[in-house]
Amino acid sequence: MEILIKASQFILSLSLLIVLHELGHFIPAKLFKTRVEKFYLFFDYKFSIFKKKIGETVYGIGWIPLGGYVKISGMIDESMDTEQMKQPAQPWEFRSKPAWQRLIIMLGGVFVNFILGIFIYIMLMWSYGEEYLPNENLNNGVWVQDSLAMNLGLQTGDKILTVDDEKIKKFSGLTLEFINGNKFQIERNGEVIDKNIPTDFISQLMDRGKDAGPILFPRYPFTVGKISDDSQNKNSDLKAKDIITSIDGTPLKYYDEAEQILSNYKNTKVKATVLRGKETKEISLNINNEGKLGVVFTTIPFSDLEKLGYYQLADYQYSFTEAIPAGWNKSWKTLTDYVKQLKKIFNPSTGAYKGLGGFISIGSIFPDEWSAESFWNITAFLSIMLGFMNLLPIPALDGGHVVFTLWEMITGKKPGDKFLEYAQVVGFVLLIILLLFANGNDIFRLFK
Repeated sequence: MEILIKASQFILSLSLLIVLHELGHFIPAKLFKTRVEKFYLFFDYKFSIFKKKIGETVYGIGWIPLGGYVKISGMIDESMDTEQMKQPAQPWEFRSKPAWQRLIIMLGGVFVNFILGIFIYIMLMWSYGEEYLPNENLNNGVWVQDSLAMNLGLQTGDKILTVDDEKIKKFSGLTLEFINGNKFQIERNGEVIDKNIPTDFISQLMDRGKDAGPILFPRYPFTVGKISDDSQNKNSDLKAKDIITSIDGTPLKYYDEAEQILSNYKNTKVKATVLRGKETKEISLNINNEGKLGVVFTTIPFSDLEKLGYYQLADYQYSFTEAIPAGWNKSWKTLTDYVKQLKKIFNPSTGAYKGLGGFISIGSIFPDEWSAESFWNITAFLSIMLGFMNLLPIPALDGGHVVFTLWEMITGKKPGDKFLEYAQVVGFVLLIILLLFANGNDIFRLFK
């Protein structure tokens, strides 16, 4: 059932983005009186799931969910209709239109993707606002228990100040900042220290596996998740959800402090203070010869940590006019973060290519239960990602056509049809290779 919910959201989001992207080409083409022969969601090699001709255009749904297209008369595109190109150019064909009109037609899909992403982020800011744990509010630093964080030279209690000289706004964004960054700065015991992020950090991150969890945590209180069946405290007054705040009079603010404190009381019974709901209780606890209590630790939500006075959360609610710059800023950060990651993918030494994923990876980022906020957040991200990818100067993508059109506008020389045909084939082959590699990565990770 969870897979079905994820898949349904993925298909809905993908379909919406494809249709609107192609509409971005379709509308200016019609405005410039260019004939559009087909408007398709997904590809229709050999046959279509659905098709209907309205006017001069056939609208349909293909069976290969790898994208979509509009077939514009007189244009070298996915259809590779070379026979049409052998005929004399007609006034309604793409190739007969002025270069500036062709440029607008080709940029239309990318324009729609960027505008859609910005619009969704603005509406999300207006509807839901933002709530997060500011990184600067971790007054006693982070909790380090992951080996990768240790390899970065981090210790529990470190305050992470900047990555690439940029101040970190949200604690939840720290891992992404490390992925995109090259250096960082911390404060440890009042001393500011500069450190480098290893070139292969992304490779190390991928090798941990998708279920490894974050590399950094806020520092949590010692909250009891459950008492083990073989625990020496099974019959004590300790309860699940109790927060242990002191051991034998020694204050215990954070769970990461417990090991050192408990090691001083091996094989003894001690008085402990616990917070149970709003009530503070004194109970007796047995500590075994390993300095353990025999309980399982659990985390608690940030909202509960705020109530307990551990952290101050940021909660911003925006009016519509305030949501516009907030949505724009989020769109810009989404784009710049994506560009940084893409640059690292093309540098083999980073190992970022291991993280390249296809349909399984994209589908997996959707939640396993419906959430309108999550769905539209992911759709906005995918829209901006799709817009940027289509701008890449690769033949067969919009960016490739844009480059050839700009060349014509600058030099006054139009690339020949044969050159465009060959370029389209080369671009298409490159995209197929990229598609196979990305989806092959997905399959490899599934078996791994």
